[in-house]
Amino acid sequence: MPRRINGTALIIAALVTTLGALAFPVWSYADRSGTGQANLAAGSVSTSWGPLTATDRDFLVKVRLAGLWELPAGQQAIERAPSEAIRAAGDHLVVGHTDLDRRARDVAAQLGVELPNQPNEQQQGWLRELSAASGEEYERKFANLLRVAHGKVFALVAQVRHTTRNSLIRQLASDANQTVLDHITMLENTGKVDFDGIANDAAAGATASPTGPPAPEPGKVLPSPIPATPTGDQSFTSRPVPPSPGTVNTERPEPGAEGQVG
Repeated sequence: MPRRINGTALIIAALVTTLGALAFPVWSYADRSGTGQANLAAGSVSTSWGPLTATDRDFLVKVRLAGLWELPAGQQAIERAPSEAIRAAGDHLVVGHTDLDRRARDVAAQLGVELPNQPNEQQQGWLRELSAASGEEYERKFANLLRVAHGKVFALVAQVRHTTRNSLIRQLASDANQTVLDHITMLENTGKVDFDGIANDAAAGATASPTGPPAPEPGKVLPSPIPATPTGDQSFTSRPVPPSPGTVNTERPEPGAEGQVG
């Protein structure tokens, strides 16, 4: 009898140990630091405008840093650039970042976020590069250094605008989106942006496989594009002649004809 009891106790102890081993990973994972939800909660603080995350604060700092080096870069372009396109881009930088920097400082003051007062080392290096260049080299460096910088902050703006729960940050991200896109457009309008270089740099840092439809086979002739529907005055030529008084028009109107303005 004692031997049977000891055997049963051993079996029960083994079952308890097995169940504990299976349950422990679940319990430990729920409380483990480093998960997305844990990081979100750990980096967030409560404010009157909604939670403020670490990404939100990083966004504020980067908006401030952008203004600290792009404002002097834009002013330099207005004074030194030989072409009108570069001077126009510089003017947009000055106007856009003057307003955006003021907004960022106001939001940071309301949320209690400390902002830098000078560009970081990399940005100071870019300003030194621009100051040392002249002529065609200056215009090329200006367009590409600033285009790459705007492209990187553009991705952060989109992420923050998509995920933030703080209304002040959301509005600032909306304003920053318009400003950054305007600056990207003006820089590209200079004709000096190296799009191949930007694409190659992005590809070098990418880890995911490319997606989308497969590339066309070598030698395969692509179908001709479908011509667009005529617009403007041409759209009036296919309209039916209005019926004479006293007659009934049995023709159906063209789709979309109502409300068209020539």
